[in-house]
Amino acid sequence: MTTIALYATDTMADWEYGYLTAGLAMAREQDPDANRLIVASETGEAVTTMGGLRITPDLALADLPSVDALILPGAATWNVGHDAALGLAAELVAAGTPVAAICGATYGLARTGLLDARPHTSNAADFLTQATEYRGAEYYREEKAVSDGTVITAGATAPIEFAKLVFERLNVFPQPIVDAWYGLYTTGERKYYDQLAGA
Repeated sequence: MTTIALYATDTMADWEYGYLTAGLAMAREQDPDANRLIVASETGEAVTTMGGLRITPDLALADLPSVDALILPGAATWNVGHDAALGLAAELVAAGTPVAAICGATYGLARTGLLDARPHTSNAADFLTQATEYRGAEYYREEKAVSDGTVITAGATAPIEFAKLVFERLNVFPQPIVDAWYGLYTTGERKYYDQLAGA
């Protein structure tokens, strides 16, 4: 079973992780042992999303068991703090464990130096240069989502591409299902729905 940790923090952007968590749940419907999603906040206390939803995490970051991936959603607060989450991200990346960050969370990774020497993307190149610690401009890619095999990054408007790269990195679904899922949610064409239903 793959254990995936979703970091929950105040003002987390609801739309940025929704496709991903829904897809993980879809995989569990097919196979209850496919993956385990754990929601963790810095202290274990409830958080309020950007959309005003209250989320009660399963536990605090410090109490996380060993995980196979860490998901960092965007929020309005990544310019400071989040030391526990960023410290965990650095440890996981050093061990070759996937870390996926979208929108503001990419700014957090930029602050830690995790984007200084690997291909990555974000909301915009100049968004990351606001982080004075950032030294990775030459590795920035003008793409919706980027993976270097360990670190996955995406901009705020690319939650579908973000989820797709995570699904592929963690082998959540066979590739034909990932392709049909991506086709359905990017085009709305019936043929992709039929491919998913047939799978």
